Amino acid sequence: MDSQTSQPSQASPSPHTFQVDLRGLVDLLSHHLYSSPKVYLRELLQNAVDAITARRAEQPDAPAAVRLYAENGTLRVEDSGVGLTESDVHSLLATIGRSSKRNDGLESARSDFLGQFGIGLLACFVVAERIRVVSLSARAPDAVPVEWTAADDGSYTVRTLPREARAEPGTTVHLVARAGAGEWLSPERVRTLARDFGALLPYDVRVGDEPVADLPAPWDRPYPSPAGRRVALARHCRELFGFTPLDSIDLDVPLAGVRGVAYVLPTAVSPAQRASHRVHLKGMLLTERAEQLLPDWAFFVRCVLDTDSLRPTASRESLYEDETLAAVREALGERIRSWLTGLAANDPERLAAFLSVHHLGVKSLARHDPGMLRTMLPWLPFETSDGRLSLEEFAQRHPVVHFTRTVEEYRQVAPIASAQGVGVVNGGYTYDSELVEALPAVRPGTAVSELDADTVTAHLDTVDPAEELALAGFLAAARSRLDPLNCDVVLRAFHPLSVPALHLDDRAARHEQARAEAEEQADDLWAGILGSLRGSTPRARLVLNHLNPLIRRISSLGDPELIGTATESLYGQALLMAQRPLRPADSALLNRAFIGLLEWATHTDPGKDDRR
Repeated sequence: MDSQTSQPSQASPSPHTFQVDLRGLVDLLSHHLYSSPKVYLRELLQNAVDAITARRAEQPDAPAAVRLYAENGTLRVEDSGVGLTESDVHSLLATIGRSSKRNDGLESARSDFLGQFGIGLLACFVVAERIRVVSLSARAPDAVPVEWTAADDGSYTVRTLPREARAEPGTTVHLVARAGAGEWLSPERVRTLARDFGALLPYDVRVGDEPVADLPAPWDRPYPSPAGRRVALARHCRELFGFTPLDSIDLDVPLAGVRGVAYVLPTAVSPAQRASHRVHLKGMLLTERAEQLLPDWAFFVRCVLDTDSLRPTASRESLYEDETLAAVREALGERIRSWLTGLAANDPERLAAFLSVHHLGVKSLARHDPGMLRTMLPWLPFETSDGRLSLEEFAQRHPVVHFTRTVEEYRQVAPIASAQGVGVVNGGYTYDSELVEALPAVRPGTAVSELDADTVTAHLDTVDPAEELALAGFLAAARSRLDPLNCDVVLRAFHPLSVPALHLDDRAARHEQARAEAEEQADDLWAGILGSLRGSTPRARLVLNHLNPLIRRISSLGDPELIGTATESLYGQALLMAQRPLRPADSALLNRAFIGLLEWATHTDPGKDDRR
């Protein structure tokens, strides 16, 4: 006999079932899955609506009504849905994770239901200590009412009731508030939550005798005129979001089952701020904080819409990121893009008002969309040496569009470049340098060039060689004083005459300057490493204006020490004019120069009388 078969066979281990601590599960739901206890009412409405949908799938003419009654810390929710048999109650209500949408051939029609995860009534324990359900099935002609009663300790009872306990098919849910949660079951709170969650539900939902649904949705209602529609939608926006919109944009994507409206914010917001949108799923409010609904560039709108195609997450408080959501996001972005191009073509005044607030969002879109950039060229504002202009107008004025990559560089050169007839665009703001560089692709024949210190210096007039030679001593003293700061001194003639000195550098010069400072402060090992990285890039330069009267007076001084002090003062003043951040060495230089000039101004020759 084979040795393997000769050994005694081992018995298969007996299966065990999970033991669920209902109190712990409720705590998990309330603190981690759901954002607020208020979702209990959404679950109740959702179950009622799904029960009605299930009944109408078999009986199209069945009544569709949901009634909510709240008083004295209790809530009663009645629906005319498909109802439950006794076996359904044991199978569905008492089994966590089981969904009625999986039974009785309804799996293929699950897309018609709001609920998809089978959590159901369990969420009600977040606010209730006891739940009682009385239900009569519409599927079994001889069915009798059945009662299921559960407590938050995990125990439940099931019993059948006399026929007269419920005459019509459907379900009634009774909740009794747990300690400290009575406010959630108050009539005012129930009415508010029901309106919030169920405003777009297609069935007759009422709190007492007061209707909850407000159909058709504001974006689907007929209005006497376009102006009347804008006023009504603006009122709707104020009620939902608390602001009066600049405009409203219809969001209609039939293939994705999406209908709604986007409201344009009246004030600028940061692109980094996550936009929150309201999304209804088949009429039921899913979330007020849907963040991934629109492209990132569309941060200037807030949306409210209804959809029957997007998938919710397990908590049904956000959207599941999948291919459908990606397609809807692209389609909604296209609707907003079409609105912008329509304004450009038909309503330039409204477009200008919009861009004065939200040009950053449009620039973000235009840098990835050449068609949008081409459309917006006459409208998008940029800071330039000619004032605030569109790129189209600026390019018409200047054969070469110069730009800087930082605000600091622009502030250094803009006044001087403008005086020399050189047009400069400030590309230091978000997206601006990218858009200027893309200009030749959408405007053929346009030349674009980054402006650096060498280009600016080249546009400044040189000084007669004989005059510059005569000032060699002055220049040597000035260069000697600024050499420790890695800054050269050059002499040029330029306008405006009121500017005595101009500080010019570029990113390469600043990088080399930072490296040199780090090398000075490093130990021997790091100093050697940083020294090996020393570049041959041009240093910063202080350009002295030979046409300025002050420079002429300083250049005639014979005292090298006084020339050095005056040069340091000019250097500091040029930095301040460019609004550059001062390094510690620059601050020390400014203090030293100021004290030096005061000492020079107050110096008294002891050989002369004090004339006071």
